[in-house]
Amino acid sequence: MPLRKVLFWLHLACGCLAGVIILAMSLTGVLLTYERQILAAWERGAYRAPTPANAARLPVDRLLDAIRRERGDLPADATLTQRSDPAEPVEIRIGRERAIYASPYSGHVLGEGAAGGARVLFQKVTAWHRWLGVEGTGRATARAITGACNLFFLVLVVSGAYLWLPRRWSWPAVRSVIWFRGAAAGKARDFNWHNVFGVWALIPVFFVVLSAVPMSYSWANDLLYRLSGSEPPPPLRGEGGPGGPGGERRGPRGKREQSAAPDAAVDLNQLWRRAQIQDPAWKSITARIAVSRGEPVTFTIDAGDGGQPQKRSTLTLDAASARMVRFETFASASPGRRLRSWSRFVHTGEYYGMVGQTIAGIASLAGVMLVWTGIALALRRFVAWRSRGRDTPASADQQAPVGVGPASGGRLL
Repeated sequence: MPLRKVLFWLHLACGCLAGVIILAMSLTGVLLTYERQILAAWERGAYRAPTPANAARLPVDRLLDAIRRERGDLPADATLTQRSDPAEPVEIRIGRERAIYASPYSGHVLGEGAAGGARVLFQKVTAWHRWLGVEGTGRATARAITGACNLFFLVLVVSGAYLWLPRRWSWPAVRSVIWFRGAAAGKARDFNWHNVFGVWALIPVFFVVLSAVPMSYSWANDLLYRLSGSEPPPPLRGEGGPGGPGGERRGPRGKREQSAAPDAAVDLNQLWRRAQIQDPAWKSITARIAVSRGEPVTFTIDAGDGGQPQKRSTLTLDAASARMVRFETFASASPGRRLRSWSRFVHTGEYYGMVGQTIAGIASLAGVMLVWTGIALALRRFVAWRSRGRDTPASADQQAPVGVGPASGGRLL
């Protein structure tokens, strides 16, 4: 059987098996394209304000005191984020759901981020993207299904790249697969659109799909490390998330109880000043507000837009002396961690900023159109096959001459 025919049937089979799931993942991928920017505008956009004339930021200790006077004690695991943009409020993040926003110049609490709204909506979309919205014990099975369908999608992309090649290289043949034919309708239109979206979005779709494999399978994750000559990390308990300068994020969980009482022996202002001069290009700095003299304090310094791991670093300081204990950048991470982090943020396009996110979003939209037109073509093929199956016996009985037919063992071609 010719290679093109083998690849065609493989392409068709994978599309029929995984088409609906791929369509759901592609559609939710489109909705998640600008998640971070939308959440920022939704949750703290209303609290942005022009910088007051001759205003200076409050020292961190006075800032936290002002917030406590209005909102009472803060939990031990609360974090403080300051942004270099003078119009941005400071953010006290308490868990995943609650955030307090305050003026960096007076400490006055401006409001809280809504516990519902856009964040809950994006969480639901993400749940559909990753595990089809399944909750509880069925989530592992759903995640296995989406992981397998993503592999099918990779097969579709690779096989489609070959099938999209014209049989004869001529300008009319090439033009028919790289641009829309306005007069086409029905099957011809679906075929034309399937080719055009596939050709123009081939490279970004390939990387978006390929980069999702290590997030679904531990063997693929370990393979990235081994390809870069690094030892794979031990498996994490539970679900890890991307973060740090080039790998997983470790949550700021301490052993303290309910509230984060200030330690008078620790100079918070000195610690934050030290973090700010570590990277003069910083755009946001985050650290836990509970600082004890006997423990180090870790700052996450981000010089990017929040989704670029290559511009993120972590600085660990001795709480008592503000002496640097450790400074980790993306470049200082192992090749395996850098490759894994690159893969994670190429999937969303965030590694390359807003341009990358836009390209990833367009790739997801192209995935929607590829699956939609692919399903339409498959259904048309199925209907045509059923029609031939119904029509052939009747026409054979009507057209077969005497002595030629099923009864005499003859064949009608």
